[in-house]
Amino acid sequence: MSFEKLVFDVFAKNCTSRPVMDTVTSRWGILSLAALLDGTYRFNELRRRVDGVSEKMLSQTLHALERDGLVLRTVQSTIPPRVEYSITDPGRRIATKLAELIDLLQAAMPDISAAQARYDEAR
Repeated sequence: MSFEKLVFDVFAKNCTSRPVMDTVTSRWGILSLAALLDGTYRFNELRRRVDGVSEKMLSQTLHALERDGLVLRTVQSTIPPRVEYSITDPGRRIATKLAELIDLLQAAMPDISAAQARYDEAR
């Protein structure tokens, strides 16, 4: 099967891109990919960088991102084994856009906070 000829439509209910989008746009997916733009991390280093993620959720997220070809897991045969996570080229392209979204969101936070306060006050 030639993947170049497949047409992916994320708006179609059964499109195989939807589960990938779910992983990438999840809270931990976005934060993990954006963090990996900074470089290679060991698991616990990444867990500290993505403050608040549980070990289980980070592990599940990294497995899904690895399966999707967005993250590379490298095991070095040392004692104990050293496992590192880095971003692949497709992952970098996606993470760059996610980092732009993060920057936009953070820049908009004063307006968002003011809107939330007005909304809450009116209720």
